[in-house]
Amino acid sequence: MRKIYIALLVSVASISTIISCSKDGGGGSSVDCSTILNKAFAADINPIFQASCNLAGCHATGSFNGPGALTNYSQIAAAKNSIRTAISSGKMPQGLPFPNSQKNSIICWIDSGAPNN
Repeated sequence: MRKIYIALLVSVASISTIISCSKDGGGGSSVDCSTILNKAFAADINPIFQASCNLAGCHATGSFNGPGALTNYSQIAAAKNSIRTAISSGKMPQGLPFPNSQKNSIICWIDSGAPNN
């Protein structure tokens, strides 16, 4: 019985390791940001947030979801680490994920220091 328990435990641990490695929950990314040109806050990043995140029930004014409201540069920049992790892992946005081009733009903007440009 003990051998079965140990085999089961090893199997579950192996499966958990495989599943946890299938998405990047740590917020890491293999995006080559030198190839991403659309990573300016005003022109590229803010419009994504306004169209996809700054919605009722998500991250609009007064929101307590995740990092809270994401309606302006200060709020978005302050939450950049949790935003990067959520977007990299596919946890956000809920429902349909960002297209890779938008996801990569946000990740590269954050990785470049989240400038207010």
